[in-house]
Amino acid sequence: MREARKKRKKWLWITLSVIGLFVLATGGYAFYLYKSATDTVASIHEDLNRDKSDKRPEDVVFKDKDPISILLMGVDEREGDRGRSDSLILMTVNPNTNSTQMVSIPRDTRTEIVGKGIDDKINHAYAFGGTEMAVATVENFLDVPVDYFVKINMESFKDTVDAVGGVEVNNTLNFSYGGYDFNEGTITLDGEKALAYTRMRYDDPRGDFGRQDRQRQVIEGVMKKGANISSITKFGDMFGVVRDNVKTNLTFDEMWEIQANYKSASSNLEQFQVKGTGDKINGIYYYIVPEEERLSLSNQLKEHLEITTETASVAK
Repeated sequence: MREARKKRKKWLWITLSVIGLFVLATGGYAFYLYKSATDTVASIHEDLNRDKSDKRPEDVVFKDKDPISILLMGVDEREGDRGRSDSLILMTVNPNTNSTQMVSIPRDTRTEIVGKGIDDKINHAYAFGGTEMAVATVENFLDVPVDYFVKINMESFKDTVDAVGGVEVNNTLNFSYGGYDFNEGTITLDGEKALAYTRMRYDDPRGDFGRQDRQRQVIEGVMKKGANISSITKFGDMFGVVRDNVKTNLTFDEMWEIQANYKSASSNLEQFQVKGTGDKINGIYYYIVPEEERLSLSNQLKEHLEITTETASVAK
């Protein structure tokens, strides 16, 4: 079911890769932080094999405040295994209307896997072809450009949470997972508990939507704690976590331009989920999105990006 609700301003900057931009103004640490931030961003850069999306008619000009899109990918990568994209969120940012929209795409969504020539779960695109195939598949599914991506290894939740000294979340479901009991209400999580908290989905009545909500809670908790960090040691820890667990095609200069020209768009943030139903095909569970729902959502995103709102059909 599609849901729309406003979030706190800080949610726009959920990606760890922009932490350096938040803290550049911190007193006597400014030079250290600037140098650490630029070095960190350089180390996490990953190019896409293209100049721009073929769904983007003209280059984005930050100073003209052209609306942009960023695909946030939470991937479950482990040693010797590329993994899958456990979480896919397309964020569109329009500084002209001071608004941001975030669309969560269920991992089991059935669609064409671009470059593979089959219909499968959308999260399998990353397993088949990495970032390139995942980005191309999301673009094809929603028929909108993906200008930038930020990829975060979900394993980094543990290191990230520990780096900020733990987080508080509001748990809405009593459950046990990974050897831990999570009681309903406000609870404090260290890194190991946060990882378990964000992985459970089969015992959640909301399934993957419930897990995505818990992932967002942890990320919000990290940002809340991270914004109040005053220790230079803690900053060092956070930069280390970013270097080990984040990849993006954004450069430091582009991050700086976004911070300078798009920050006001965080004042009005709406979150949406793709509407569909679960079904089995040949014994395999898929999340089936009706074509009219996909068209409606695609045109909504195009309007927010200020591009032509004529969406083509895709294989389901």
